[in-house]
Amino acid sequence: MLATLIPLFDENMAVSAYSLFAQKKNYLLNPNFSGTGIFDGAGSIPGLDVIESMGINTLCGDRDVFVAVDNISVFADINAMYTAPHERLVLLADQTIVPDAMYISRLKTLKRLGYKMAIRNIDEDKVEEYFEVFKLMDYVLINHKTCNVAETKKYFNKMHPHIRICVVNVDSQEEFEALKADGGYALYEGEFYRLPVTMGEEEVTPLKMNYIDLLNMVNDGDYDLNEAAKVISRDTALVISLLKIVNKMAVNSRVTSIDHAAAMLGQRELKKWINTAVTNELCADRPNEITRISLLRAKFAENLAPLFDMKQAAPELFLMGLFSVIDLILGKPMDKALEMLQLSDNIKEALIEHKGELAPVLDFIIQYERASWQEVSRQMLLKKIDMNKVYEAYIESLKWYRDLFRTDAA
Repeated sequence: MLATLIPLFDENMAVSAYSLFAQKKNYLLNPNFSGTGIFDGAGSIPGLDVIESMGINTLCGDRDVFVAVDNISVFADINAMYTAPHERLVLLADQTIVPDAMYISRLKTLKRLGYKMAIRNIDEDKVEEYFEVFKLMDYVLINHKTCNVAETKKYFNKMHPHIRICVVNVDSQEEFEALKADGGYALYEGEFYRLPVTMGEEEVTPLKMNYIDLLNMVNDGDYDLNEAAKVISRDTALVISLLKIVNKMAVNSRVTSIDHAAAMLGQRELKKWINTAVTNELCADRPNEITRISLLRAKFAENLAPLFDMKQAAPELFLMGLFSVIDLILGKPMDKALEMLQLSDNIKEALIEHKGELAPVLDFIIQYERASWQEVSRQMLLKKIDMNKVYEAYIESLKWYRDLFRTDAA
């Protein structure tokens, strides 16, 4: 199994939903599935297997999740596969579900059961044919690069005003701003929110400099706990976060100072907490998905270390993933951003030049995030990596992210 989440943003760049892309088979290892064998088990819906195995809240918090169905899987016993609230699931149909009586009847049944509906990849010249299908849809996904979105929007606003329009393949901030200015679109999907800075630089605020000082301190060998505590004490948000962590440990004692709290964690655990909590604070003025990418990449990279025969490099891989979006966090080109951090040459080489011993793990993670399953499968085949272990590494990263800042975490 392979699975990843693609965010869908509102016009304020807040994540409103996720599309879950999942694949059960490594088609490069099982070439028979590329032909007629592809229908083996086609009545199942891999995305629902993922949701049921880990829970919808662990997977995507309180947001809705889009899961793809086709002309075969749409007839599966979805109620048996999915036990979470029906209104949280958006069944995402494609052009294989044609507008005839059999499919329309099935979609009506699913609608009555409380599921939301979306449809994508419908050719402009077939829009009228899908009139009865669109009546059942909550969302329509349109590719602004292959159709006239303004005219498409006019059609839906007139004929199906209940439908929320999602624009996909928005791959630059300029495209996003132009679409937002045009108005009338509910959701946006694409790479626009995480484009690297290539020109110009933002001024780094004193608060962020405080965070960077703290990161450099704890990542520079045998650091002083009391000095780290002094830097933490300058920021109320960090103090509160630290005390929440320590209060779980201090069952029979009271924390008397920030120094005391730091000492209770110890060097190793304090360093781990600082690297994650400080990154979270650094991202406070960025789209919330940037925080998620940074932390998930860190843990996923660490989890992948043994699969890439790099178990000893797990701590470096964690930091590489954590700072893989530092250019977005600080509003500087990657090389300039990394000048501010005391990281190993291996990490800098991977993040700036995409070379070196750590780079293959970063490339694998990026391909995985994008659901580039053919490339992911190729790399697993070449490196003899078990697909299910990769999936386990990703799921464990999601669970870790869920628990990271929860005050009730075990």
